[in-house]
Amino acid sequence: MRWISLRLRLMLVFALVALAAAVSASAIAYWLNRDAVLTRTQDAALDDFRKSLQDNTGSLPLAPTCQELQAAADRMAATSQKYEVLLIGKSGGGDCVAPSKPDLFTPKVVPESLRAAVDRERRIDDSNRYAYHLYWQRITLGGKPYLIGGAKVIGGGPTGYLLKSLENERQDLNSLAWSLGIATGLALIGSALLAQAAASTVLRPVQRLGDAARRLGEGKLDTRLQVSGTDELADLSRTFNRTAESLQKRVEELSAREASSRRFVADMSHELRTPLTAITAVTEVLEDEADNLDPMIAPAVQLVVSETRRLNDLVENLMEVTRFDAGTARLVLDDVDVADQVTACIDARAWLDAVELDAERGMMARLDPRRLDVILANLIGNALKHGGSPVRVSVRTEEGSLRIDVRDHGPGIPEDVLPHVFDRFYKASASRPRSEGSGLGLSIALENAHIHGGGITAANSPEGGAVFTLTLPLGEDPAEAGGTSLLTDEQGRDRAEESGK
Repeated sequence: MRWISLRLRLMLVFALVALAAAVSASAIAYWLNRDAVLTRTQDAALDDFRKSLQDNTGSLPLAPTCQELQAAADRMAATSQKYEVLLIGKSGGGDCVAPSKPDLFTPKVVPESLRAAVDRERRIDDSNRYAYHLYWQRITLGGKPYLIGGAKVIGGGPTGYLLKSLENERQDLNSLAWSLGIATGLALIGSALLAQAAASTVLRPVQRLGDAARRLGEGKLDTRLQVSGTDELADLSRTFNRTAESLQKRVEELSAREASSRRFVADMSHELRTPLTAITAVTEVLEDEADNLDPMIAPAVQLVVSETRRLNDLVENLMEVTRFDAGTARLVLDDVDVADQVTACIDARAWLDAVELDAERGMMARLDPRRLDVILANLIGNALKHGGSPVRVSVRTEEGSLRIDVRDHGPGIPEDVLPHVFDRFYKASASRPRSEGSGLGLSIALENAHIHGGGITAANSPEGGAVFTLTLPLGEDPAEAGGTSLLTDEQGRDRAEESGK
């Protein structure tokens, strides 16, 4: 169970509330019972002592002997209250001490404060009819509690003290404390069980809601919750169902629009290929005859030829983008020497004089040569067109990956443009002159990297210029690395022949 789980927090809150309530109730009950027990015991003992002191000392002479005091003390101690008595009187010019239990109750046991209070004579007035009063206090002897009290007989009689053990009362109070402690423990256990039941009642719908939200986030838009009841959790479940239904309808609408848009682009591209093929053939004838044309017409012919080629490239790129969006793009894998592949790409476009290649021969990788050529052509072509010569291409392996860096020596890429260099048809400025490219080259290069299970990053070199880094998995099946499904070499040739037809 997580320490931050809602279930644990609920259980802790219930336990703390139950503990506070149980401890408070137990403490109040204990102190009330304690005061009641001690007050009842001491009142009964003091009342009995007062009456016994009056009865047993009233018949004594003004100067009783020690034997008479001892006999009176023994009679006073023989009551049902079971307390010990100490009588102190004047006899023959001296003090006579008569304890009922000499080994326990001696004058040293009596606290000085109690002795002084008992011996103090109070002034008699309307609010006080007696010169001497009965005083008491609780003391501890040998680790046991006792009640000690004393009074002086009015009229010159002896002074009497009582000593009553409160051990039975302490045992009763200890038993009461244990009972209250057990009741507090049972209250904690009950609160834990109650918290568990309440947490299950509350958290079970919340858990179902969390599972449904997780499934909804995974794309299962038909996820719904079963609603029962009229409480807040039921309202939350109804809100979730309405939200999921609205989201499903919206996603279906967007998916339909996206599919329609892809079909439109694909259909448009296919429909444009037929007239473009005818136009291309005508422009090639016009280009061959450009030297024989009127000088006033030749520029227009060259413009038509260049724009036709640009339109043809745009249509081919649109068809490629449509295949990526539809998930129908395929890899035709082959074991290639990366250095030879990069050299072939540069040589085919007559870039040998403008590009510096740093690559060791014999570095083999299982890739789609055509798609790697598309990636390299876009990266190197952009570096030559928008950067500055020389363009340096370095190839190396690191941590099981193939890394190809394409760096130019131009002004670099503005920081606000870097996050958008791979966006389709992105323009850094609305006033930028029309580019000769289709605006899809880098996005297609990135998709070709993704289909291999790799990626492309763009950055500015600290020494100046832009750096594009292509990373591809080495010695790993692109399908396992995140690419799409593959074709064998023979299937790829068949597909290429069908496309050519």
